[in-house]
Amino acid sequence: MSEILVSPLISFTIAISLLFVGKGLIDKFSILQKYALPEPVIGGFVCAAFVAFLYYVFSIQVTFSLDITDFLLLYFFAGIGLQADFKTLIKGGKPLMMLLVLAASFIVLQNLVGMGVASSFGMDPKAGLLSGSVSLIGGVGTTLAWAPIFVEDYGISNAMELGIASNTVGLIAACVIGGPIANYLMKKHRIKPSNEKDVAVGAYQATESSNELSHYGVLWAWLTLNVALMLGQSIGEVIDSFGLKLPAFVSCLIAGILIGNIGRAVFKRKRTKERIEQGQKGLAMISDICLGMFLTMALMGLRIWDLDGLFGYISVIMSAQIFLSLMFTLLVVYYLMGRNYDSVVICSGFGGITLGSTATAIVNMTSVTNRYGASAQAFIVVPLVCGFFIDLVNALVISFFVGL
Repeated sequence: MSEILVSPLISFTIAISLLFVGKGLIDKFSILQKYALPEPVIGGFVCAAFVAFLYYVFSIQVTFSLDITDFLLLYFFAGIGLQADFKTLIKGGKPLMMLLVLAASFIVLQNLVGMGVASSFGMDPKAGLLSGSVSLIGGVGTTLAWAPIFVEDYGISNAMELGIASNTVGLIAACVIGGPIANYLMKKHRIKPSNEKDVAVGAYQATESSNELSHYGVLWAWLTLNVALMLGQSIGEVIDSFGLKLPAFVSCLIAGILIGNIGRAVFKRKRTKERIEQGQKGLAMISDICLGMFLTMALMGLRIWDLDGLFGYISVIMSAQIFLSLMFTLLVVYYLMGRNYDSVVICSGFGGITLGSTATAIVNMTSVTNRYGASAQAFIVVPLVCGFFIDLVNALVISFFVGL
């Protein structure tokens, strides 16, 4: 087995090219448009499939340098925060609590399914947690943190492989099901789209043929984003000092909310307001690019060969987990989140919460809102549930099941 290490610059350039590939394939095949599959997902999958082909056919392992992905995610969430106002946040209080309760309930169900399937294969039931909320809701970070404990304390020697393989399949599934779920709910329940053009991400597509977005608007957006990232870092350090761990993107989201709302309240001069409006368009453009690049690069890094030797077990347990996520989303989340357009957008992202990652949830919602219109509530509620509250609940639930 020979290995090729791709430099950061080349990796970044390949990711840009893959976005064009994804856009080209979506423009060519109507079925991809019908189900609102995101461009980064299509382009990223093409790369992951090609890398797997090289691995299995020519024994060449390609490894991309993807360190920049974390930074792209910080930019994206800072941009979301800068565009959110306190009125929307207050309005989103009740939906946020409801979504948190639903997500917490799903964590318990997900782990029960995982332990049940593991037992049916004659494995330690605790191994099922690694194909439950440890890897699916928790993601790679939680998997890396818990795997050594499962190995040392419970003798599950392939804990890391089980977790990574489950996370890989879950991420792929989460990328694929979001758009079809929204499309199904819109048609079945005859939901009217919002048709609001002022979407949080991707709004620049509607104005790229006009002269509304100037380079000063982009510079203004870039400046405020950098300030939000600096403030977010400080907020994260303060929170860490109290012994509470927050993902970096959550502190940047909080910083963006503070800066955006204070800025709009303080700077009311006409010229300044015009600059802020220009900045909003710049934020939409930068946020869309950063999110697209993040997910493309994340999918580029998928190691499909991690499924080797676990295909039978992973196929069964992940089929059960994907089915559970679909049914829970369609039969529970949609109805309890309001049975309206906002709930449809949230449902499109729920698979990201339960199977993939925060970025997957957001990119699915972005694809839906770019087609049907804005949903400000969804873009505030889902990141907060994904990025902060759900991690705390997940840690408690995992600890409970491990202690059984």
